[in-house]
Amino acid sequence: MKKKYLSSVLAASLCLGLAACSNNENKNVEGAAENVKLTMMLTVGEQGVRDVIQEIVANYQTEHPETKIEVQFPGSNYESIMKMKMASNELPDIFDTHGWAKLRYGDYTMDLKNEPWAAKMTDTIKPTLTDESGKVYALPLNEAKDGLFYNVAVLEKYGVTPPATLDELLASAEKIKTESKGEVIPLFFSGLDPWTIGQFFDMMANPLLITPPQNEAQALLDGTFDWNKWTYLPEKFKEIYDKGYTNNDLLTAKYADEARLFAEDKLAFAFHTPSSYADIQKINPDVKMGIAPLPAIVEGDEPTFAGGERLALGAWKDTNYPEQTKDFLNYMAQPDNVKKVSDATLSPAALKDVSGGGAFSDYYDQYKDTKVLPYFDRIYLPNGMWDVMITNAQELLAGNITAKKYSENMKSEVERLKAQQK
Repeated sequence: MKKKYLSSVLAASLCLGLAACSNNENKNVEGAAENVKLTMMLTVGEQGVRDVIQEIVANYQTEHPETKIEVQFPGSNYESIMKMKMASNELPDIFDTHGWAKLRYGDYTMDLKNEPWAAKMTDTIKPTLTDESGKVYALPLNEAKDGLFYNVAVLEKYGVTPPATLDELLASAEKIKTESKGEVIPLFFSGLDPWTIGQFFDMMANPLLITPPQNEAQALLDGTFDWNKWTYLPEKFKEIYDKGYTNNDLLTAKYADEARLFAEDKLAFAFHTPSSYADIQKINPDVKMGIAPLPAIVEGDEPTFAGGERLALGAWKDTNYPEQTKDFLNYMAQPDNVKKVSDATLSPAALKDVSGGGAFSDYYDQYKDTKVLPYFDRIYLPNGMWDVMITNAQELLAGNITAKKYSENMKSEVERLKAQQK
């Protein structure tokens, strides 16, 4: 009996000892919960948005001291860095898919369809981030709903309303230019920050080629598109420039000049998001800005927004820490955090249970029923065409090519890039 008792005590002691050893061992194992380090890389440029992201990360780390998250903002080098990381299959645990969750990063992302936020994606963002199998490629914190960014006071002063058609926009531009005696610029573009030029072509390609009932969507996808139909856009862009509806220094202007002009009520419209709003307010805190859909081109068509991903977070499928990665994304997806990002970026929230958009939330609500289409280049053009659109537009304004030549260059570059990417 005594031997049996001693054996039981010894066995229990051994068991406890093994458990203790096991627990101590886990605490020292590389990759155990208290040693987790995640990397997150984002394209975010605006300091205010970076601050919000860092705040959310800091709050998470306070609640989960066992997990450290290193946030990186490489700026303009983001795409080249990510291309190298994809080539070596060594991606950040979490990364910004910046409009290319499926087409560029799809083979590298974890399927997030079973996460609690996946069913809450808005109807406009869901098709962009899911495929026919149901895979969810990234967590969308906000979504693009981009159109005409405008100065409310300028439009009111000259009796102009947000235009429903491109012809109405040009008529409004003529009215503003004439009645202000050239003091107010109808439209702004920057040759030194030429993405502002690219926005015109990328945004207005949808009203020209995709939204009309008789559209070119299938022809663009299957390679049978007649690129002569593109010529309308460079012709209109050249007309806008030649008629003095843009800033005279278009080819040498900086994007920063736009904020000053808006703040001084010397500019009416720009083709992009409310991205310069913070800079405008620094100059004139009382300025009131608005956002409206893109004007239609084809008779009988309706205005639309250009949209899709804005800040969406993909999870690397080969991460060493899949559970911790998903846990952090679920934390980011909490309504309060999504709202913080949505408000900071002045973009609509991409989850149904969140209202956001900051100072522009009323406009997004006003146009909640307006159709949102993905940016044209993300669906219908191969990777690399963004620079082609911009370079040809600059050459067009410089008088080095015609609108027809612009279209010919688009055709040849699309064919070349598609062949390269096969």
